[in-house]
Amino acid sequence: MCGECGHESPRWEGKCPACGAWNSMVEEKVVAKPSRSPSPVAGSGPSEAKVLNEISAEQQPRIQLPSGELNRVLGGGLVPGGMVLIGGEPGVGKSTLVLQNLLAIRSKTILYASGEESATQIKMRADRIGRGSDNMFIVCETSLENIFAHIEAINPGIVVIDSIQTIASEALDSSAGSVSQVRECAAQLLKYAKESGVPVLLIGHITKEGSLAGPKVLEHIVDAVLQFEGDRQYMFRILRAIKNRFGSTSELGIYEMGQRGLREVLNPSELLLTGADQALSGIAIGVTIDGARPFLIEVQALVSTAAYGTPQRSVTGFDSKRMNMLLAVLEKRVGFKLAAKDVFLNIAGGLRVSDPALDLPVISAILSSNFDTVIPHSTCMAGEVGLSGEIRPVGRLEQRVSEACKLGMERMIVPKGNLKGVDLSRFNIEIIEVARVDEAFRTLFA
Repeated sequence: MCGECGHESPRWEGKCPACGAWNSMVEEKVVAKPSRSPSPVAGSGPSEAKVLNEISAEQQPRIQLPSGELNRVLGGGLVPGGMVLIGGEPGVGKSTLVLQNLLAIRSKTILYASGEESATQIKMRADRIGRGSDNMFIVCETSLENIFAHIEAINPGIVVIDSIQTIASEALDSSAGSVSQVRECAAQLLKYAKESGVPVLLIGHITKEGSLAGPKVLEHIVDAVLQFEGDRQYMFRILRAIKNRFGSTSELGIYEMGQRGLREVLNPSELLLTGADQALSGIAIGVTIDGARPFLIEVQALVSTAAYGTPQRSVTGFDSKRMNMLLAVLEKRVGFKLAAKDVFLNIAGGLRVSDPALDLPVISAILSSNFDTVIPHSTCMAGEVGLSGEIRPVGRLEQRVSEACKLGMERMIVPKGNLKGVDLSRFNIEIIEVARVDEAFRTLFA
């Protein structure tokens, strides 16, 4: 069976004939399929067809979670009857994020079904977070039928499954985590959520490639897929929506991992910038947008004479191929010779950024380190650099200018003509428009 699309084949094949994925065929034991019995909680009656104009479009009130960042990424809170899948690398804080939000809810009964940890381990995590609960029930169970029996007995208002890869149904003979088990368990839980109106939170594993483990059909079954990203060596965690049937997928939430759990970062720009009293070369401030959220970050560069024959190119948090392209633009179009020098580039805070608007801050930080000249800390910039040395327009520049103005920046360098039709009188910041790379350098280093 193909782990990407669910295609069945009588033998192993290197390439799936249906979707074309390589090495995605997984062996499954074939048994006589019993008639699918409905979950013991949800009803089994046939649905009724309704005329479109007769359907009520009133939105159901959402369940507000204590975390404003999580509410925004979900589109306003948990939807009754919705099923949300939260994925992330081991140790990034998926269970902590879910647990600390649900422990603060007092108005609903919560059932937390864990197939990986014991009740004592969950209690220790709750004590570390510093919260207790009288309305949360913990059950350590890997059988789907037993979980439904607990649901029928407790009648919860929210159900958590940690994690979906450890749950197995007795109707199938395959082991937990297989393609058929994940698909069947997710389908049964979705049926229960839609017919009972109880939101279900699923926690999922991540493969070494960074995608959600299990069949791709799992992402199609659920209503929302949230990706919890972040390096365990750094304190910042980013929560983004990959799929959301009840809201936008362009929202972004930022958390900081601490001793007592995750803390919301309401203004990440202030944490990503160092103190303004330090006059250091090789630092440029760029205004980037991730999802729908603008924030300012520091781009740090170090240029030194190559100690060995081959110069080094080391990049952290930025695309290394794009930095090599920018170095070629500097040498060909502007005349700066950096081929014999080591170049080290770092995005402060451990973030990974793919916004092309960081091209201008990157080359500015590189030249600032090369000439050991300080860029004023009150100056920020945003702009994409083309192969001919031109500064190309970037998207949603008005939001970037507003964020820079909010943090007290005095001057911002932007692409020429990028702010046509924008009222700049409401921004207390000097806007400098440049068309080419050399113009930007004359503005910064004159």
